[in-house]
Amino acid sequence: MSMASLNFPLHPPPSLTHSSSTSCSIPKGFVPCYNIHALKLKGHLQTSQSRRSLLVVKSAVGEGREASVVDPPPSTPDFPWDAPSKSTLKFNLLSAVSGLNRGLAANEDDLQKADTAAKALEAAGGVVDLSVENIDKLQGRWKLIYSSAFSSRTLGGSRPGPPTGRLLPITLGQVFQRIDVLSKDFDNIVELQLGAPWPLPPLEATATLAHKFELIGSSKIKIKFEKTTVKTLGNFSQLPPLELPRIPDALRPSSNRGSGEFEVTFLDSDTRITRGDKGELRVFVIA
Repeated sequence: MSMASLNFPLHPPPSLTHSSSTSCSIPKGFVPCYNIHALKLKGHLQTSQSRRSLLVVKSAVGEGREASVVDPPPSTPDFPWDAPSKSTLKFNLLSAVSGLNRGLAANEDDLQKADTAAKALEAAGGVVDLSVENIDKLQGRWKLIYSSAFSSRTLGGSRPGPPTGRLLPITLGQVFQRIDVLSKDFDNIVELQLGAPWPLPPLEATATLAHKFELIGSSKIKIKFEKTTVKTLGNFSQLPPLELPRIPDALRPSSNRGSGEFEVTFLDSDTRITRGDKGELRVFVIA
């Protein structure tokens, strides 16, 4: 039976006698009902004002018992669908970082907008747990679409690295992270284009920074650098890969010991957000 076909009387039948007092005497065996058309819900959510205006009527069956009007109920919390969905929040984040060239073109306002959008998605996703049964979610090749560290205008981000610009004409291409949860391999793969004097063509290369990783908390990861391998592309693709061994810690500056930590603050099947030990915000999508 549909709700539209129900039409109950709002008031008791005329046969009921009313006393001179504000309450009415209800005969034994009578069960009052109300016209449900008077309680239409406007939209999926009532405003707090309309909720306060509704009266709760207590009815009782039995001789000598009276019906009385009581205070309205407390306002109910908003329905869950009032909050933006994760897909909407992911779209907002991707919109905030689009056009920033992985963060190289970001100004202070861009950094703030990206951070705000990331925090909204992190809050919606809840606490990330990379325990043994969930660590497989890290597996795969991830494409970096934004790094707040690149706003420093160096390829090293907040760590030492070559500058981008006219003094050293390096163009940053795609950046990936390749993670293997079985072998504990954690590789940063960077596509680079190095300028060359005319008439020589620019040199294209891929640098792979190999690391090993370990889980040091439910959502925190520590990586330790091992080596860098450079492979030329294009006209120089026939050249063999160049492997650069890891520099001993004694020869490294104190600010770059070849290891680092970061926390995974959001993770699902196609999007990952991390926060570095120097405050770097990075956003990845599955490649």
